Amino acid sequence: MRLDKLLEAAKVGSRKEVKRLLVSRHVKVDGGVVQSGAYNVDPVLQRVTLKEQVVQGPAHVYYMLNKPQGAVSAVRDKQHQTVVDLIAASDRRPGLFPVGRLDRDTEGLLLLTDNGKLAHQLLVPLKGVVKQYEAVVNERVTTSDIKAFQAGITFHGGVTCQPADLQIVTATESESRVLVSITEGKFHQVKKMFLSVGKKVIYLKRVTMGSLCLDEGLKPGDYRPLTSEELRLLQRYFNERSASDD
Repeated sequence: MRLDKLLEAAKVGSRKEVKRLLVSRHVKVDGGVVQSGAYNVDPVLQRVTLKEQVVQGPAHVYYMLNKPQGAVSAVRDKQHQTVVDLIAASDRRPGLFPVGRLDRDTEGLLLLTDNGKLAHQLLVPLKGVVKQYEAVVNERVTTSDIKAFQAGITFHGGVTCQPADLQIVTATESESRVLVSITEGKFHQVKKMFLSVGKKVIYLKRVTMGSLCLDEGLKPGDYRPLTSEELRLLQRYFNERSASDD
């Protein structure tokens, strides 16, 4: 939320007084002075202080969902159950939405939040957020496939993916279990990458996204709030990426 709105919600003064406090350099975010009321903050992810006193305010919500097959990654859908439908009414907030998407037949880690800024950081390609998937493929995956993924798969039509990391967990002539790490989110990307090397994904599950790892204690369809440690690591993850962009 906007910094000035947070200060107003914390009842530190009127709109005019909040503006004066900002201009007077009395407000800090993570130790740095911020004078713009339009600056976006989250008191859960960041430390906001006024004259060195921590400012508390309404916080965003963050839910880790183990998305089940069959649910669509949308806020509403006329035909199918959505991932928001899986959140209890008492836990929903205005503006709650899934960060990115998983195909309807794909399981695994999905973050739901009402924090648009965080969602942008997770999804913008320039940040290079790594997403890892567990996949079962209908043939033996080979070292040639690993090299092809490292080189960057080119789809029919000329679209080329960024290099991806492919690890073989187990492999037989009829089936392979692998881990695939990508930094993009092209439509059906993992499935299309394997089709490009003549193989088909028969099961797909996302297990990590940035610093977040799927809680294996969550059954498909279950969710829980992110822990304070997960939020702290997520903020550090973005800080490190922002520093590398400079």
